[in-house]
Amino acid sequence: MASPHAPSEARRYVREVLRHEDEPLAPQRVDDVLLVVSELVTNAYRYGTEPGDSLLVKVLTTHERVRVEVHDTRRKRPSLRNESGERARGRGLHIVDGLGARWGADDRPFGKAVWVELER
Repeated sequence: MASPHAPSEARRYVREVLRHEDEPLAPQRVDDVLLVVSELVTNAYRYGTEPGDSLLVKVLTTHERVRVEVHDTRRKRPSLRNESGERARGRGLHIVDGLGARWGADDRPFGKAVWVELER
């Protein structure tokens, strides 16, 4: 269920998934993955859900990359905003863009999936 606790619950879930990988990530890379998870889930909760909606977090790993997907119920795609020192919000996708090798959004039957791929 989407809630203000969703980012911390997602980080806990992703940390657990990564902990069971055959090829462990370097601790710094785990921190990077958890940071982008937090940003994507926060955006999904704030802008992609209504009360009672659910979020889905997927983690897919290969020898080269870690892919994180966050599914929500809205079709509106995220976009990078111009950075501003006057706003407290709007920096999350810049963090995702900076840490990820690539990112994007795909339409789903009942919403969208925002994803990021990070090099291992």
